Amino acid sequence: MAIGRAVRVGLDGLYRLCGLVAALFLVALLLIILAQIGARWLGVQFPGSTSYAGYCMAGASFFALAYTLNHGAHIRVSLFIGQLTGAPRRAAELWCLAIAAGLAWYFAWYAIKAVRISRLIHDISQGQDATPLWIPQSFMAMGTVVLAIAFTDHLVRVLRGGELPGEEAAQE
Repeated sequence: MAIGRAVRVGLDGLYRLCGLVAALFLVALLLIILAQIGARWLGVQFPGSTSYAGYCMAGASFFALAYTLNHGAHIRVSLFIGQLTGAPRRAAELWCLAIAAGLAWYFAWYAIKAVRISRLIHDISQGQDATPLWIPQSFMAMGTVVLAIAFTDHLVRVLRGGELPGEEAAQE
């Protein structure tokens, strides 16, 4: 049982860490926008700032996915599942989580593959910054892998008879 508790603490810590990284990307986005505004007022060029802002937005979005899922804050269309109770609801939740986990792992696989290919062919951004694309793509890949882990975690939780995080609030 101690191993299970350690895994739970580790996974929850990973989700919180991803939430923190997403928040840091948002702060970086704010700083880039403020620097853009300042540069414009001073008549100075800030080449690549739009690309950097986009990379920060992508990083924030993908790193926030698992954190948001773990807090039950993802948008869920529960029109059908909300009408179910007991075993049928559990079966529907399991089916949805299994599909979501499978799709997340599929996306993670190809996100990692995109990073590998971008590194292999030395792909760079089209903007003035000429950033190697594997760098911003790695944010997407890491966030997607953690999302896949989170969906798998939720699937295992429901399979073991537990409730999903945020489920208490959804049932009220």
